[in-house]
Amino acid sequence: MGIKFYFIWFLIFPCLLGFSQNRDTVATDSYIKSFPEKFTVRIGLSNTSNSFLITDTETGQRLKLKPNEKTYLGVSFLFRSLELDLGYSPKFISNNQDNEGSKLFTLNFRTFWNQWMQTLDFYAQKGFSAITEDGSVRFPDLRTLKIGGTTAYIFNKKFSFRAVGFQNEWQKKSAGSFVPRFTFYYTRYGLKNAGLESNANSYDVAFGPGYHYNLVIAKNYILGAGATTGIGMNITSSQIKTNTSVLYEAIFRGALGYNSERFYIGANANILFLEHNTDRFTRLDDKISFLEFYVGYRFKAPKKWITAADKFNRKFDFDP
Repeated sequence: MGIKFYFIWFLIFPCLLGFSQNRDTVATDSYIKSFPEKFTVRIGLSNTSNSFLITDTETGQRLKLKPNEKTYLGVSFLFRSLELDLGYSPKFISNNQDNEGSKLFTLNFRTFWNQWMQTLDFYAQKGFSAITEDGSVRFPDLRTLKIGGTTAYIFNKKFSFRAVGFQNEWQKKSAGSFVPRFTFYYTRYGLKNAGLESNANSYDVAFGPGYHYNLVIAKNYILGAGATTGIGMNITSSQIKTNTSVLYEAIFRGALGYNSERFYIGANANILFLEHNTDRFTRLDDKISFLEFYVGYRFKAPKKWITAADKFNRKFDFDP
């Protein structure tokens, strides 16, 4: 099923839920617990990639461009809305042993300002396998570069996105929220072959509604799920031509975790689909996938950090 199918099913549903929500300023202490005086160390094992599916709409033939994936072991240090991530790709993991010459560099950043959430993504990939019904061929010199992100507004103050994506809050009671989202991505494709180089550039812009819900199970356990669908425009240009087409977007997110005052553990999964035409007879499905298993522990932060953070928040009107 294509993204158009998901778009039809999810477009109206989140809107109805969103407009029925309570938007007052009732205190959220009983729903969300924050940790403004805690410093967190977090260890995670993650796998992420940006793959592409090219379909000939006349013949139905498909070509999948799959990157040579790597699994990363990372350590994160979190305090308030600041996060520092360090990671590497260990050789003892099986899918890191057969992709010599391939490269994958990613940066993912998320920040909050009151009820606004901003994400920024950077993907630099080298080395793909072109998969068809007849087999696969490696393209070690095929490169892609993707830069972009999303801007979202969380309507319900009782719902915590940080509890499932940032882990510096604890969702104490179940809650959901209407979350409209604006998406923008720039993608560059490059291939060097026999001394020749060809490039193409793609611009994706979309806007759409979404709904996310955190279900609290037995006090310490949480199950989070959500979806966003959007519609917008894509512009793809190469040395030969420029094509403008309708863009369909779908984002699905799931999370499962255990949380307490100091210790937490869980898993996150996120998939983003962008579908558009590159010309009259060719459709491109652009997919970003992310899967992570993590464990973390909260320590008491130094008083100097807390004082400096409070002063910064008061000056710029940031949430803790």
